[in-house]
Amino acid sequence: MTLSEEELAEELSDGVPAKAPSRVRVVSGRFFRSRQGQIGFAVLALMFLLAFVGPLFSRWTYTDKDFTAFMQPPSADHWFGTLQTGSDVYAVTLRGMQKSLVVGLLAALVSTALAAVVGAFGGYFLGWTDRALSWVTDLLLVLPGFLILAIMSPLFGSGQWPLFVIMLALFLWMVTSKIVRGMAISVKEREFVQAARYMGVPPVRIIFRHVIPNLSSLLIVDATLNVSAAILTETSLSYFGFGIQPPDVSFGTLIADGSRTAVYAPWTFWFVAGLLIVTVLAVNLMGDALRDAFDPSAKRSR
Repeated sequence: MTLSEEELAEELSDGVPAKAPSRVRVVSGRFFRSRQGQIGFAVLALMFLLAFVGPLFSRWTYTDKDFTAFMQPPSADHWFGTLQTGSDVYAVTLRGMQKSLVVGLLAALVSTALAAVVGAFGGYFLGWTDRALSWVTDLLLVLPGFLILAIMSPLFGSGQWPLFVIMLALFLWMVTSKIVRGMAISVKEREFVQAARYMGVPPVRIIFRHVIPNLSSLLIVDATLNVSAAILTETSLSYFGFGIQPPDVSFGTLIADGSRTAVYAPWTFWFVAGLLIVTVLAVNLMGDALRDAFDPSAKRSR
């Protein structure tokens, strides 16, 4: 990174060296200069705004029923039409988007945090700690996550969606933790970690203050990409009735209901399907842009 001639002249005239920009400013600058980052961020921000502010502009809520309008196409009273039950498609779609976005975001954060802690502890301590954590990781890798979540679906009743988030996150972190473990083995041999160890800093503090922060680029990109993975997984489970349970709704439950009437009432299916596609695409664009922002050499090699 170079200074312009004017900035360089100003620094030399003042006799004070220029202050190096922080890593956050450098990465954010690269991210927002890329077309993918700009589009992905703008679209995802619009999706969140639509999901949480959009319902305020409608006189219908997702629990309301209009018994004078069953399976009606979009109109001035019902912007996205109505369902077989008389529910407003606009209201239930935005409610489903709220739930899917929250579930996807929280599951991604929990799974990435779990991957960071397990991988960093295993790579730093090695020995029996690493063997025990690796055994748990390998066990979860071979377990059929979809089947286990399906069996536990009766526990995800109304108001129990946080339990669903935790269970979903438990099956998203294993591969990332193995990558973090390998990187932690390398980081713990760096000079600043060795210096902290010789000064008597406790190992747990070294892990959280030095090892994990130096893996932030991998973890941030992983968390971003896990959002779309969690949303799609939640949608798949809810489609088969194993995710978010009635009377609440999500993308999966709405797509499952709309698929039965999509041929003769397309508004019951295509609005929610289109929003799901746009949301996942925006998250993936942001993930790709973040990866290029943290590692520009990877973009040049591609």
